[in-house]
Amino acid sequence: NPIDLHRSCTMAKEFKVPPVVFPSGGNPGGPGAQQRRPTAPFQPPRSSNPSIPFMSFDVGAATTTTSFPIPQYGNNSIGGGISTGFEDEPPLLEELGINTKQIWNKTMSILNPFRINHDLHEDADLSGPFLFLMAFGLFQLLAGKLHFGIILGWVTVASLFLYVVFNMLAGRNGNLDLYRCLSLIGYCMLPLVILSAVSLFVPQGGLVIMVMAGLFVIWSTRVCTRLLVELASCGDEHRGLIAYACFLIYMLFSLLVMF
Repeated sequence: NPIDLHRSCTMAKEFKVPPVVFPSGGNPGGPGAQQRRPTAPFQPPRSSNPSIPFMSFDVGAATTTTSFPIPQYGNNSIGGGISTGFEDEPPLLEELGINTKQIWNKTMSILNPFRINHDLHEDADLSGPFLFLMAFGLFQLLAGKLHFGIILGWVTVASLFLYVVFNMLAGRNGNLDLYRCLSLIGYCMLPLVILSAVSLFVPQGGLVIMVMAGLFVIWSTRVCTRLLVELASCGDEHRGLIAYACFLIYMLFSLLVMF
């Protein structure tokens, strides 16, 4: 068919394939052919100073020449010879300001109402009073009475009351501060703590518990009055009024034990 022949000739003219020319005369694998060699990857220049291995990206050289010191935790020291070892650190109770030996000595001095060493109470603290108040509340809890908040609140109010009364009696010469007043009242709560423990084995509301409460209140009053007079100035001439204020405070706490 002449029409199909014409179409095939037209397509042959449109799609001409260029001839392939080999550089070595037709043989692509000849001896004169150029061969491409693989090029090495990029390598950064090495440092001229061999003492700095991390500037060289050679991992093998860095691992063989670099040595890191092993940390020492036992006998480390900083600069001027200050040791940072755990052996030289003070105990935790000492860092918190809790001197257990001092608390024990103060407790032993309170237990003897006839020989009170007031020098031990020159350094006031609240660790011992807080321990006694928690013990008092615990014994009350064993008796079925939840008085922790009442005890802490009454001690705070009683300290403010005794602080105001004493400084009004002493005038400008009074040197009793509120912190020491709170410490003394707390330490002198020890007889009432013993009363609270003994009351667990004594019938409530009877004559026995009332007599015992009176004896323990007199004990606490005597100790607290003597410590206040000895530690604070201008208190000797007002001993009776100070004793009366202390008696009211500890009688109030004894009511929690009796009823």
